[in-house]
Amino acid sequence: MLTFVSLVILVLIVLISISLKKIYKNMPAHELKRRAQGGDSLAKLLHRAAAYGASLTILLWLIIGLSSAGFFVLLCNSVPAWAAFLISLLLLWVAFAWLPKTRVTKASEYLARALTPLVAWLLRQFQPLLSRIELFIHDHFRLNVHTGIYEKEDLLQLLKNQKGQLDNRLTKQELQITKGALTFSDKLVRDVMTPRGQIKMVKADDAIGPVLLSELHDSGHSRFPVYADKQDNLVGILYLHDLLDVQDGRSVRQLMKKRLYYVNEELQLDHVLQAIIKTKHQLFVVVNSFEEVVGVISIEDILEQIIGQPIMDEFDKYEDLREVAHLVAAEDAKSRSDAVEPASEEKPQDDKLKPESEKTKLKEK
Repeated sequence: MLTFVSLVILVLIVLISISLKKIYKNMPAHELKRRAQGGDSLAKLLHRAAAYGASLTILLWLIIGLSSAGFFVLLCNSVPAWAAFLISLLLLWVAFAWLPKTRVTKASEYLARALTPLVAWLLRQFQPLLSRIELFIHDHFRLNVHTGIYEKEDLLQLLKNQKGQLDNRLTKQELQITKGALTFSDKLVRDVMTPRGQIKMVKADDAIGPVLLSELHDSGHSRFPVYADKQDNLVGILYLHDLLDVQDGRSVRQLMKKRLYYVNEELQLDHVLQAIIKTKHQLFVVVNSFEEVVGVISIEDILEQIIGQPIMDEFDKYEDLREVAHLVAAEDAKSRSDAVEPASEEKPQDDKLKPESEKTKLKEK
């Protein structure tokens, strides 16, 4: 009778351990932490054990292995060894083939609530041993270790933690660009567009002259919507670079690009980026659901969301071959002069510190 009770207990331990393993696998530590922060009491409890990561898995496997071995040994007292071995294999096959396929039920949640405090206590007590086993497995077996990343929020949290890491060698700009690339698609057009009130519009019948050119340069923009009669009637886009070397007297209508593209203000930025790539057009007119013009959005607006800072380039002579060729050399010369300048403030007082050219002149005299 005692042997039978012991066998039943061991069977229950095997089934419960595999069931717990299933529950923790279906609700990983990152997700449990997120739910716990949202006020989920079950997630907060389960996270106490799941936070141990690989140590939890090792502990459950040890319990499954030891209880299965104990079941086999006790069963050998009642049946032949070969039969005990087959029954033990059948028990494990049923447990692993059936339990992982079942969903997390209320009964399993109740089981997790009841046993997680015990599991967490065991993890605390045996953590030194479990950590050594984990290190041994990591050093001697090539395992497919899970990254712990399940969705975008996990990767963003990783970047946030990386920023505060003491031995971090990623620059602030690299982290910002990575974060911007992950999050820019979450933003809507209306969040980053240039509102209509800040747009410099040009009338189609205006003549190109010093006054108009000065106004366009002072606006700080390089592309301007063109309207006819009233500002709601857009007829084209005027590019500032098309006005170079243009003789006075020509009209805006003669120089503007007539093709216009529109996007809705409720679209996400990744849709607009795809539209820019497809149309090869860098400025889109933004409209609302009532077909009213509410602003404009450019490729620069999207790129600024990715790199995390305004696009500012002091060098703008990309059409000048000589300037482009000597750009890097000029920057190197400037950096060298900045580095030497502090040391050259004090003049040498001794002939030994003078350059060789000056010493030669003194000798000739």
